[in-house]
Amino acid sequence: MEMTTIALPKSVKEGIREFGMMGENYSDVIVRLLKSARKQRLHDFLMSDEGCVPIEDAIKRADEKWSR
Repeated sequence: MEMTTIALPKSVKEGIREFGMMGENYSDVIVRLLKSARKQRLHDFLMSDEGCVPIEDAIKRADEKWSR
């Protein structure tokens, strides 16, 4: 795996260290945090009610559009 060096403020480095577990290096911690963030982003997307219509309104709209 190709490696790179990134510059971080010391406060960020300490923040990463706070999330670390015994035996983890900074890369391990960041990878674990990224996985968690991706899961949270997916959860937030799936659970968002943005653009949703309550079922009662949807039924009413359908009845109006396709009246019997």
